Amino acid sequence: MERKTASSGSPWENTVGYSRAVRKGPYIAVSGTTAVDQNTGRPEHAGDAYGQTKLIFQIIEQALSMLGASLNDVVRTRMFVVDIKRDQEAIGRAHQEAFYETLPAATMVEIKALIDPDLLVEIEVDAIVG
Repeated sequence: MERKTASSGSPWENTVGYSRAVRKGPYIAVSGTTAVDQNTGRPEHAGDAYGQTKLIFQIIEQALSMLGASLNDVVRTRMFVVDIKRDQEAIGRAHQEAFYETLPAATMVEIKALIDPDLLVEIEVDAIVG
């Protein structure tokens, strides 16, 4: 099976050595994605979990599109949240808006921290095309 990769252009991809998304056959894995400006690497929507989640799903949607998929192909989401008690509703609302038709399997867990203190949530997804 052919392996294809997608890049968002984030400076972290080259620095750390990863792809935004990888497709092998019908399976696509999208790396953990945060609300970071893809040109500057700076966090966006500081303090706004809903705004960060909406931007994250836009970035994920672009990566899926590069590999011939869409949010409708997502079968699993994993959400890593710095303050789950405070932000679960806002993140959940943005998730519901992105997946109201397909309802993927989903996990939301609280973590200690992300790479930048302005980041509140990181999301990864798995998709299957076809």
